[in-house]
Amino acid sequence: MALKHYKPTTAGTRGLTLVDHSDLHKGAPEKSLTVGLKSKGGRNNFGHVTVPHQGGGHKRKYRLIDFDRKKKDIPATVVRLEYDPNRTAFIALIEYKDGVRSYILAPHDLKPGDIVISGTREDIKPGNAMPLKNMPIGTIVHNVELKPGAGGQLARSAGCYAQLMGKDGVYAQIKMNSGELRKVHSECLATVGSVSNPEQRNVNLGKAGRARWLGIRPSTRGMAMNPNDHPMGGGNGHSKGHEPVSRTGIPAKGYRTRSNKRTAKMIIRSRHLAKKKK
Repeated sequence: MALKHYKPTTAGTRGLTLVDHSDLHKGAPEKSLTVGLKSKGGRNNFGHVTVPHQGGGHKRKYRLIDFDRKKKDIPATVVRLEYDPNRTAFIALIEYKDGVRSYILAPHDLKPGDIVISGTREDIKPGNAMPLKNMPIGTIVHNVELKPGAGGQLARSAGCYAQLMGKDGVYAQIKMNSGELRKVHSECLATVGSVSNPEQRNVNLGKAGRARWLGIRPSTRGMAMNPNDHPMGGGNGHSKGHEPVSRTGIPAKGYRTRSNKRTAKMIIRSRHLAKKKK
């Protein structure tokens, strides 16, 4: 997909850059694969705002995505590509030979009419899913499982991918987009190719109103708040002597919060290693 640039006839179109959706389906989604979605506005079950700057936006329907690809060894035809308001990647509606339809994450370069299949040992072509142990070294993959049968969890955002770097016993080594090198069980399923819509990173919304349509509320700097609203609030002028922290008081500049000892052994090389060398 290409980018669309607009002639600045209004202030909102000056600098506006969007992804061209002309090749996507224009109608409604598959009704049997959608459910209602209630907007939470960043609030938890107590009604407290736990994720700031969320709320409003257009009403959405959630598309049920088949992340686990459990329908094995049955070829499926790509019916169409669709826009999904709940994610940055495009989705593909596929129809199996037995007539069952489902949504999958659309890989880059997937087109209507293509055949995709999930199995144990398939061709290395975009959209095919198989265990990591049956893929050649160097394969670009996405929608990678962390546990066999749990469904894909890694590399699902627009333009993301992981690369199979090696195999060691029951584990496969994959390199993430962030630079992290980690171990994943070789029985875990992954889909060949990178995720669609790589141009998403170049989008410029152009005006605040377009962000509000997406459910993004305005953000206020902590330093501009009062002391009872933020740890960095209050004081006189710009020189306040506050350490940069989040609104809950966690240091914001490089403070590590990850402490998962159970999965730390799976990380071979941290994504922060490249930053340390600079």
